[in-house]
Amino acid sequence: MGESMTWIQALVLGLVQGLTEFLPISSSAHLRIVSSVFFGDDAGASFTAVTQLGTEAAVLVYFAKDIGRIVRAWFTTLLMRLKERSAQTVPLADQPTRKLPVITGDYAADFRLDEDAQRELDYRIGWYVIIATIPIGVLGFLFKDQIRTGARNLWLVSFMLIAFALVIAAGEYYGRKIRSIEQLTTRDGLIMGFAQCLALIPGVSRSGATATAGLFLGLEREAAVRFSFLLAIPAVTASGLFSLPDAFEPAGEGLNASGPQLLVATMLAFVVGYASVAWLLKFVARHSLDWFVGYRILLGLTLMGLLAGGVVQAT
Repeated sequence: MGESMTWIQALVLGLVQGLTEFLPISSSAHLRIVSSVFFGDDAGASFTAVTQLGTEAAVLVYFAKDIGRIVRAWFTTLLMRLKERSAQTVPLADQPTRKLPVITGDYAADFRLDEDAQRELDYRIGWYVIIATIPIGVLGFLFKDQIRTGARNLWLVSFMLIAFALVIAAGEYYGRKIRSIEQLTTRDGLIMGFAQCLALIPGVSRSGATATAGLFLGLEREAAVRFSFLLAIPAVTASGLFSLPDAFEPAGEGLNASGPQLLVATMLAFVVGYASVAWLLKFVARHSLDWFVGYRILLGLTLMGLLAGGVVQAT
């Protein structure tokens, strides 16, 4: 049995989770680094997964109107199409829609969807989230033991911080950023879903991976980040609920949080995470993700220096 977590440690780690979950700097890496550098031990993957429930609750609250609209559109449209299904069935991905506006050229002009077009768009986004969640669900289940052990090695974390910083920079440089969220396709959703799988490795960043994939696909920065948030909801929620038994009945090495500590840390992550979501969406509307690239590289190099100097242990 590892050491018991103190209240100070629980509060600090909950704050770190809320601050870093939605930024493309990897919350799992920050929790791993902060717990090792300042507290001398690893808070553990279960603590990380459970406190992520707080930040995902923040997403649910912030996007409550959008999520409710998507869920209603998905169920009502699906039922309607099942009733109207003809003998000749066309795959959903190949179905043309006459309700959505056709956008041509390199610039998507501002427009407002009517009620039917909005419902069609919400229905499609619902499908994209479902389809894109399948890869991380499968890989997360198959490699759950490796994720909780070897993947948390700080040498790997430091390398991924630097390596994926370069990927984000490439996405900003090569991404055309001309397609709005109304132009999202099944292919986009699937590619961003596979990109989300990279977040299973601490140091990558879930939002960084999916948003960068969106940039490479030509999506506008804000559209890529917004869909990234929606895409994370099923995977992160499932991961947190799956980890609850391990978190509340800790065993093995690392810092072990009590039930009340986990609850308070998760609530703190919710409050700070809500503010972080609102800030990031406003930030990316006017600034590039390159602002986070330099920070990731500096943090990765600093961590490598601490590891090489024996200040912290890799495992």
